[in-house]
Amino acid sequence: MTGSNISLASPIGVFDSGIGGLTVVSELRRALPHERILYVGDTARVPYGGKSSETVTRYGREISDLLVSEGAKMIVVACNTASALALPSLSSDYSIPMIGVLEPGASAAVKATRNGRIGIIGTRATIASEAYSKAISRINPDLSVRAVACPLLVPLIEEGLLEDEITEMALRRYLSPMLHEEIDTLVLGCTHYPLLKKAIGRICGPGVALVDSAENCALAVKAQLGPNPDQNDHSRLDILLTDSSEGFLRIAEKSLDLSIDSLSVRRVGT
Repeated sequence: MTGSNISLASPIGVFDSGIGGLTVVSELRRALPHERILYVGDTARVPYGGKSSETVTRYGREISDLLVSEGAKMIVVACNTASALALPSLSSDYSIPMIGVLEPGASAAVKATRNGRIGIIGTRATIASEAYSKAISRINPDLSVRAVACPLLVPLIEEGLLEDEITEMALRRYLSPMLHEEIDTLVLGCTHYPLLKKAIGRICGPGVALVDSAENCALAVKAQLGPNPDQNDHSRLDILLTDSSEGFLRIAEKSLDLSIDSLSVRRVGT
């Protein structure tokens, strides 16, 4: 499959299972302020974290087809679960570049650690895939990696409970075992998690470096696109949801300071 009518004004296509990928969009805005971005949030089927590899790959292909039909010049898989389970298959299906959040995050974690003990938090599917652990091991097999699945976090974030006692309790429960093992680096292995960065930093303390997969993904996208000879400003953010989401705009505007140019609901798949 190929994108058609690709130009310098063509959008960067970004997708995630829900609102979490907006953290990547926010970082892309900082790194590439003149680019047009088309974001698809699969709010009808969120979360992806408990679904099978086959299902996540099917969802990813359906959304990628949509982005290609809209003229995307690149697809950013702003979802750790889809990056781990679907990207290896999807990347061979399309002629435009595809980039995920996993490899940039793993590389940043290896650079950040000082004592060689890295923690990873993510969805059940991401952690079960061992994709981060394997990626880190490929770079430096001597590092110690502790990965913990955090299935409660995405639903709490989607509900907008970013500074809530329940969220704090869940974070402490998930993080305590890794902190007892004296990790000095923590990979936020889900693009929803940067929305909890303040709370996570408060619990971990200043001695633990937080690796934001969204930030590192945006830097990788900028490197992939290379210099842009087009001096025009095509800055625009268009958002497609697969189902309505009441808290979507509130979280995006308040937490990420995003200005949205258009928001619509589009059915994807069957």
